[in-house]
Amino acid sequence: MDKNTIVGLILIFLIMIGFSYLSQPTEEQKREIRLRDSIARVEALRMQQAAEQEKAAFDAARHDKSISPALENIFSQDSLTEKEITLENNKIKLHINTRGGRITYVELKEYRTHDSLPLVLWRPEKSTFGLNFYARNKQINTEELLFTPGNITTASTGEQTLSLKLISEEGKYIEYLYTLSPDSYIVDFSIHTQNMNDVIAANSSFLTLFWGVDMPQLEKSKDFENRYTGVYYAFLGDDVESMSTTSDEKETLSTKVKWVAFKQQFFSSILIAKESFSDVMVSSKISQQPGYLKQAFTEIPLSYSGKPSENYDMEFYFGPNSYPVLKEYGADIQLPKLVNLGWKWVAWFNRYVVIPLFGFLESHVTGNYGLIILLLTLIIKLFLFPLTYKSYLSQAKMRVLKPQIDEINKKYPKEKALERQKATMALYKRAGVNPMGGCLPMLLQMPILIALFWFFPGAIELRQKSFLWATDLASYDSIATLPFTIPFYGNHVSLFCLLMTATNIIYMVINKKNQPQNDQMKGMQTMMYLMPIMFLFIFNSYSSGLSYYYFIATLITIIQTWLIQRYVNDEKLLKQIEQAKMKPVKKSKFQERLEQMQRMQEQRMREQQRKK
Repeated sequence: MDKNTIVGLILIFLIMIGFSYLSQPTEEQKREIRLRDSIARVEALRMQQAAEQEKAAFDAARHDKSISPALENIFSQDSLTEKEITLENNKIKLHINTRGGRITYVELKEYRTHDSLPLVLWRPEKSTFGLNFYARNKQINTEELLFTPGNITTASTGEQTLSLKLISEEGKYIEYLYTLSPDSYIVDFSIHTQNMNDVIAANSSFLTLFWGVDMPQLEKSKDFENRYTGVYYAFLGDDVESMSTTSDEKETLSTKVKWVAFKQQFFSSILIAKESFSDVMVSSKISQQPGYLKQAFTEIPLSYSGKPSENYDMEFYFGPNSYPVLKEYGADIQLPKLVNLGWKWVAWFNRYVVIPLFGFLESHVTGNYGLIILLLTLIIKLFLFPLTYKSYLSQAKMRVLKPQIDEINKKYPKEKALERQKATMALYKRAGVNPMGGCLPMLLQMPILIALFWFFPGAIELRQKSFLWATDLASYDSIATLPFTIPFYGNHVSLFCLLMTATNIIYMVINKKNQPQNDQMKGMQTMMYLMPIMFLFIFNSYSSGLSYYYFIATLITIIQTWLIQRYVNDEKLLKQIEQAKMKPVKKSKFQERLEQMQRMQEQRMREQQRKK
């Protein structure tokens, strides 16, 4: 770093110390702060106790199998017993309980958890689903009541349909209808009210559908999975939004909603409206229970007009967050946007290049995902090679011109900065060198690097796929477990992350030789050397597939640089530049704008001198 930079950093440090000292509170302010903190702690404790009491009451009600006599007078419960009914195809298995007529268990049969257990999205004691409404001056929660099940009917197409009815009197009932097709992640769900207009309170304008799930940990890294776990929703005909994944949040959506999803890193439970939902309340809480990530909940008012027969059609999606699968089931309703492909300005590359290319390689190279990533990297690097070559060539031109730049710097001291800059730009113009030529190709590559940073951690195709020592390319690889935890690093050692860091440092050393050396560049190079160390801490718990990709990509870049060095001869390049100086110079638009800025700056300086 140069002297000015060091002085600037020292001044900033001193200002921060001085500000911290001057902004210290007085003794009276300290007493007020302590009092406020004490009140806040008491209030937080009170709220926590109230929440625990509410949860205990909720759990007690959930496990209480008795039905109050008042509810028995409204809904027929005689001779009904609680039992569980199974609907399943080759993809999903559902348990539907006659108490509440609700789905209590959802298993994805094609997948396993990180510890090889059945992958279960819903469990009876960790999920809630039903209707709330008033009937004959009593608040009804359908979860508490027993439904009368019908027989499972199977159509010629293989569709299985199950009907469960909450019967009030003969011909008066609420019906839940579940339909599961073969080879599908979709469960059609309908609510039908029949002649309930004199049972449900006459002043009711809606029935409240409620749905809540405690989302379990399914992957190896709980902290990393938590980043991708939360409540998502799609506004009707609009974009997909999500709630905070790092804090508790509750919100009522005034705009019409097409679907609500309880999304995890690789799997989702989604409730999709046939038309739309209105005034949806959604909430998300960070779970404090071991083995669970978030508590997700939604309340959806279903418009009720008191007609003898009313229907509410919707469907569930229980399945993977696979871009091709979600596109198949709901491209028109934005389901693929559950897969986080990054910011809009980089997501297009994942959507239209990486995913189709990855799918093509996956269909032709079966089983070896390490080889698929290697081929993907080679294709991308070959595509980017012209930019890599152009960047190196621009750096080489700047390097061979350095002696002439040094002469200009000697001729014009720092006090004559404008003359020095003007002479330097004139040299670049005569030599046909663009000073931004080395930066622009790198900037054009950045969206691709960032896009792949988003792609790998969310690619379910890599989940539980092994390669070399990595047992799961979608999670971190570990060659050693530490007896302690290093802040920001973790308690394990990722070898792919170490290899990625090592190749980055090697590339920095090689690249240093190709760049012109000056005080400013030395300061920048010091910062560049810190980047791989930062990546070592950031990527240690990231997807090993991502670290492997960056390792291979950097290694290929090193090989490309070595080959270019053998091809580009500095002496020949200098001769070409000297020959280019003899040719008439055609100004580029960039040069014209730069010269115009210089002229305006010189004019302002002359005006300032005249005023003095």
